[in-house]
Amino acid sequence: MSVHLHWFLPTGGDGRTLVDRHAYTDGGVKRSRIAPVSGVRAPDIDYLTQIAKAAEQLGFEAVLTPTGTWCEDAWLTTVALAQHTERLKFLVAFRPGVISPVLAAQMAATYQRITRGRLLLNVVTGGDSTEQRRFGDHLDHDRRYARTDEFLSVVRGVWSGQPFDFGGEHYQVEGGLTALPPDPLPEIFFGGSSAAAGPVAARHTDVYLTWGEPPEQVKQKIDWIRGLAEKEGRTVRFGIRLHTISRDSSAEAWATANRLLDDLSPETVAAAQEALGRSESVGQQRMLALHGGSRDDLEISPNLWAGVGLVRGGAGTALVGSHSDVADRIEEYHALGVEHFVLSGYPHLEEAYWFGEGVIPDLAARGLLPQTPASPLTRPAVGGAPLLVAGGR
Repeated sequence: MSVHLHWFLPTGGDGRTLVDRHAYTDGGVKRSRIAPVSGVRAPDIDYLTQIAKAAEQLGFEAVLTPTGTWCEDAWLTTVALAQHTERLKFLVAFRPGVISPVLAAQMAATYQRITRGRLLLNVVTGGDSTEQRRFGDHLDHDRRYARTDEFLSVVRGVWSGQPFDFGGEHYQVEGGLTALPPDPLPEIFFGGSSAAAGPVAARHTDVYLTWGEPPEQVKQKIDWIRGLAEKEGRTVRFGIRLHTISRDSSAEAWATANRLLDDLSPETVAAAQEALGRSESVGQQRMLALHGGSRDDLEISPNLWAGVGLVRGGAGTALVGSHSDVADRIEEYHALGVEHFVLSGYPHLEEAYWFGEGVIPDLAARGLLPQTPASPLTRPAVGGAPLLVAGGR
């Protein structure tokens, strides 16, 4: 089992601070290149293209794009970025409650043809009722997961290429059809820590994603989902969502983490914690419990730092240390059964290079990465001269 590395596209804003999109007074996206807050970068297509190209060149397999009212639309943004990259896949996050499952299946099929098979799907059921209501969705937490269960049943049904009927509480489909199914079928990534989420993951997902909890807690989740999947006669693979701060030395990495923490005022942390505390997401509550809103003892496991979660919703932990330290932690999670690592860092362009040039060679030396052909730059050309090629690598 190889390690699959993915990066993150900050379509809600980026910068040299953990506050990122929260620094925007309107909670959204500024179109001007002049950032309203020092160190915050607007997510225009030129900047996102830089990140996508860097991820592709450094050897990341895919990039995750978030979903929500605070960021750019993931489908449209990534299909645009696909025109600027060659091999990079796009892990497109979307909310099943705000789109027809038959339309989503058709969109995925079209996307696969346009990008020549570079789509991965991240199903986000939603753990914040306030955010869901912005989309016109008024279901409660558990009913949202029940709807996701039906949604994925319909999507997989219409991907068969034959007329598909479905009668459920949330969807009634007669003769649903994707005339030209996607080839290959996009892998479905899914996360959820609640009792309502587990059976959905077991029945439908290819890769179950967890946020970056300590290894012993991650193992408990893996055992839980694996057991549910076995009862369904299925095998589920596993992934983890983490930030990274890796440097040439451990001291440099922790100094960077401390600088990010120093940028946060007590008022900023308190306001973020109050807002995050209202989330219905069990995963979010587990993230908050790792630090309890305190700046003390944020290294909750060796090289696992919970400082990000003081102000950021969702993934709230980072791997911090030397490149070798971070590789050690990835190897530790991998030994538990984690195959996919969806990573990010502030700013996302610079941190992609720190990880890509520091940690990836270490992981390759350990034999954890898939074998890839040698670069044209390192192969001898006819006549003995090096072959130089231009391109988006």
